[in-house]
Amino acid sequence: MKKIIRPAKAAAPVGPYSHAVRVGNFLYCSGQIPLDPATGQLVAGDIKAQTERVLENIRVILDDQGLTFGAIIKSTVFMTNLGDFASMNEVYARYFTGDFPARSTVQVAALPRGAAVEIEVIASFE
Repeated sequence: MKKIIRPAKAAAPVGPYSHAVRVGNFLYCSGQIPLDPATGQLVAGDIKAQTERVLENIRVILDDQGLTFGAIIKSTVFMTNLGDFASMNEVYARYFTGDFPARSTVQVAALPRGAAVEIEVIASFE
């Protein structure tokens, strides 16, 4: 059975998709871009500012489901410039400590709304 997740505190999706979907003991979170939930606009700033906003957007989804970053088992990071990898990773490391999730990081030609980074995650309720 699948359950659609739409946290009230999250920025509205920029397309026809859900913030997340729960199936059994797994939570599949759609890719989050650095949208300010209060305005729905892309945050200003460099890759560090954008990565922090993305991870805070993920936190909203996790909090809504009673989870923490420790529940994440897999993440995928999409970046428009892998030259920013070290800066993105610096922020990422503040959110993930200890038993890190599996991760893939890829460079893409473009992201929605001109974002520099997008992150999707899979979390476990176990």
